[in-house]
Amino acid sequence: QNAEVPEGYCRSTWCLVWAPTWRLWGEEKCEGAIYTVYLKKVRYHHPSRSITQESDDDEISHLEWETVRVRFLKAGTLEKLIESLASDSGELESTFVNVFLATYRTFSSTRQVLNLILDRYLALTSSSNKINVPSHLREDHKKALRLTLQVWLDAYPEDFRDPPSFACLQQLWEFTKTYLPDTDLNIKVGYKLEKMRREEDLKSSPMLERILSCEEMRIHCSSPMSNGNHQPYEFLDIPESTFAQQLTRMDTVLFKGVIAHQCLGSVWSRRDRGRGDTAATVTATVDQFNAVSFRVQSTILVDTELKPSQRARLIVKWIDIAQELRMHKNFSSLKAIISGLQSNPIYRLKKTWGAVIKDKAELYEELARIFSEENNQLNQRELLMKEGTAKHAQTAHANDRHLPKALEKLAINPLATSYGTIPYLGTFLTDLTMIDTAIPDTVANGLINFDKKRKEFEVLAQIRLLQGAANAYQMERDEMFERWWDSVLVLDDKEAWRLSCQIEPQGSSAPSSTREGRIRKRAQFGHRKNDSIASTSSGSSSSQFFFDNDSLNTPTSHNDTCSLERKMSTSSSSSSLPSLDVSVHSGGTSASGRTPERTSSSQQQHVQQTTASPYITPDFYIIRVSIESSAHEIEGVNLYKSIMLSNSERTVSVIRKAMEKHGFEGNPEDYTLAQFLPDGEMLLPASANVYYAINTQYDLNFVLRRRRHGDENTIIRRNPTKDHKVRKKLLVT
Repeated sequence: QNAEVPEGYCRSTWCLVWAPTWRLWGEEKCEGAIYTVYLKKVRYHHPSRSITQESDDDEISHLEWETVRVRFLKAGTLEKLIESLASDSGELESTFVNVFLATYRTFSSTRQVLNLILDRYLALTSSSNKINVPSHLREDHKKALRLTLQVWLDAYPEDFRDPPSFACLQQLWEFTKTYLPDTDLNIKVGYKLEKMRREEDLKSSPMLERILSCEEMRIHCSSPMSNGNHQPYEFLDIPESTFAQQLTRMDTVLFKGVIAHQCLGSVWSRRDRGRGDTAATVTATVDQFNAVSFRVQSTILVDTELKPSQRARLIVKWIDIAQELRMHKNFSSLKAIISGLQSNPIYRLKKTWGAVIKDKAELYEELARIFSEENNQLNQRELLMKEGTAKHAQTAHANDRHLPKALEKLAINPLATSYGTIPYLGTFLTDLTMIDTAIPDTVANGLINFDKKRKEFEVLAQIRLLQGAANAYQMERDEMFERWWDSVLVLDDKEAWRLSCQIEPQGSSAPSSTREGRIRKRAQFGHRKNDSIASTSSGSSSSQFFFDNDSLNTPTSHNDTCSLERKMSTSSSSSSLPSLDVSVHSGGTSASGRTPERTSSSQQQHVQQTTASPYITPDFYIIRVSIESSAHEIEGVNLYKSIMLSNSERTVSVIRKAMEKHGFEGNPEDYTLAQFLPDGEMLLPASANVYYAINTQYDLNFVLRRRRHGDENTIIRRNPTKDHKVRKKLLVT
């Protein structure tokens, strides 16, 4: 980029061609910034002289090479980041601008960034020597800043939507009116400001409220989904294709509305400070995910008088809907249905699963395999790579028997509709949470770690690419379906479990045949225990992202036998309710998820070896630490903080990290660290190497509490405190 063009040749005829030859040279430090420097071999081509051109030399085309230095900003102050929006020559650094605008909210604010850009523009305008930019390049630098502001307005208009005053947009409009009158930027800012004001006025209009109220009444009264008695149709009457289309329509609206930067780990984890609207679009997607899973439970459990064969028809119906969703490439609702069928209250229904026909059980196995946690969710990631922007679903697992037939039928159908892709958002949230946990926000001297932002941007770019592909979905709203959807009774955790125990009391019957046992194993194939930060409760808490940990607490139950079964059963998600999994897996857990039957130790060992978490390396684990203190709970929610644990850290060091993460001061030696285990908790000695002391066969959930008398002589504490006998919502950050 900095190669000089020889005299007599324009840049276009000089034709620089960059060869893929890079070599790391090292780091370059200057005041307020650290650069990573690469040496890159550049080849350039001399065009041959014209045959009519006189020359004493024999001029021929030839290839010459040179090595240039290329700098990438690794870390810097906010001011240095603003300077780096343009290259040294004043050209817009488009890649840097995209990364910066997508991630700046994790270390700054809209107002602060806007002020710095405007201040730099004014400094470039003045004749001051405070800015180290040659005078002949200042106009180019100013142009780069103007282009940055235009990109910002177009790509992230929500950053400026702060009614009623729209202070940042108003500030920008006054600036452009003064210094850039009648320019494209000035016109764009004025248009955006006027549009946002009109939209805000419309929202608060009483007339709009009356119109919406009348429209809702019209839909309610005229909906063809009701018969003469205004009773909704039965679940089994809705065609699978209609069901899948309407779920996809709802998911499309929500996914396209996701503001990508709200998925960032540092934004997503602000639960302890009250997230508010900082992740509202992600919350809406999670709520829809849970709404699907809740309805899976409700439709199967609400009628307790059904025979096992009748209830099995309901499960088969959901499996068929899931297959249709696979054809639509809607992995979000597909995952929600799988999670609902693998939840505690549904999974334990032995007689019902025994009545599911073999082909449908095998189809369920194939659909569940898509979301297997093996190899960092490799199956799901490969599907997104192959089908993300493809027109149709086209990929099946090598061991699948039923899905390939459906995909082949779709491929030869000339009337098949082109679809986009709705991903399971939890995959991206997991990746971003991992990046945020494992990589520090700052480096030496408090400089912003911009390399981390580049890694985060790679994930955000995938989300935005799929959002663009989702525009291919064109589906009409079906009022019949929406009427049924709204009429479904949603069960809470306790009620779902009570109905499940009422339908099939624990110990009432054993599997009737070997075939039933095989189907039970197939039904839970390919899914393993995950810690979730999704909402698994209804009502007022539905906007929060929680997970329940059954291994940590004795679950609330209505009789001892049901409680015992629930305690012994491990879930496909940590909650007995479906959830959107967004966690960093830290322990080797069974890929088969729930296993109601006892398995041999050799079988268990084999399963654990084949499903070791991809995030675990010989160098570190990710553990989650909560604090046993009412002062650190928010409305009954116990906050977890994720901490990276290296293989050389002692207990005191980990306690110090946990205290810093939770934001309180004190002497680490006044506290103890204990790991939750199914039958109690393990207290770690002060001098222990935590990496080797912890039990990785269970979830890596820990509690930090003030040291009590006798703790120094305790290793395993049975029957933990009363607080852990009550079911809690646990929140991971």
